[in-house]
Amino acid sequence: MRLPDAIDMLRGGPPADRPSTWADLGCGDGTFTRALATLLAPGSLIHAVDRDARALRAIPGQTNGTVIETHAADFTVQPWPFQELDGILMANSLHYVEAQEAFVQNAASSLSTRRFLVVEYDTTRANPWVPHPLDRHALAALFRRAGYGTIRFLASRPSLYRRAGLYSALIEP
Repeated sequence: MRLPDAIDMLRGGPPADRPSTWADLGCGDGTFTRALATLLAPGSLIHAVDRDARALRAIPGQTNGTVIETHAADFTVQPWPFQELDGILMANSLHYVEAQEAFVQNAASSLSTRRFLVVEYDTTRANPWVPHPLDRHALAALFRRAGYGTIRFLASRPSLYRRAGLYSALIEP
C-alpha cells in the first residue's frame, strides 16, 4: 500500500491535539507507522515492533516531528519494552494472533487510554497469509467481549492482493 492510502485508512482515528505515545505491532517496513506519524501531533513517539529486523531498517527515526523507535521482537510476547501507551495500531497483524481475546486484554494493560486502531481484511476465510481473519462483525464482537464500547469504522478500500477489501476501525472504551 502507498503511504497516502495508508494515511487515508487511519485518518480520523488517532487524536492529534497533543503529543502521544503509540505502538505499531507487526509494523513490517513501516508504511502504517509513517502514516500514523503523519497524523499524530509533533512530539509524539511510536514504538514500531516487528520480528523482521531487516524490514525495520526501512523505517525512519522520525517522521513529521514524531520519533519512531524500532523493536525487533515478536509482538505477541509480553512484557513489551514500553508501557503507558495512548494507543496501539495493528495494521494487518491482528489476524496472526490465534488467541485474539486474551491478546487484546493483555495488550490493554499497557494502555493508559485503552485505544486500538486496527486495519484488517473484511473476510472470514482463512488462508496462509490471514490465518485468523476478522471481518467487521468479528472485530466488533471481539472488542465488545473484551469490554470495549465504541467501535468506529473509519475507512475501507479494495485490497490489491485479495478479493476481500480492507477496513480500518478505532476502538475505545
